[in-house]
Amino acid sequence: MPEALIVDDSKVMREMEIACLRAIDGVVFTQASSGLEALERLSLKTFDFVVLDLNMPDINGYEVIEFIRGQDKLRTLPILVVTTRGDDGSRARALAAGATRFITKPFSPDQLLAEVRSLTGTRPGMPA
Repeated sequence: MPEALIVDDSKVMREMEIACLRAIDGVVFTQASSGLEALERLSLKTFDFVVLDLNMPDINGYEVIEFIRGQDKLRTLPILVVTTRGDDGSRARALAAGATRFITKPFSPDQLLAEVRSLTGTRPGMPA
């Protein structure tokens, strides 16, 4: 089954993202409430994609992206940044660091689902 890592310091936001993504059949979700926790989870388990916030209190999302892209086994891991930082500089910085896609909060459930489906190559009714 496909594995997703959902990283955000807001439990409500993590749960909202998971609720949106349950439309993709068979995805198993792991949550991380900080950048440091995300790094720990990424070191212990293989994921098929990551949904990542930039604003976190310990290790920010940019640093998580740089960690992922610096690891041979994670270099191609799809990363969808979901953040309140909608300015061009934040978008450019995240994409330059290695994020695959970037959307801003608030997002529509359909927008999040479409971005993840695009990352994973799935269509409605297909498992990720």
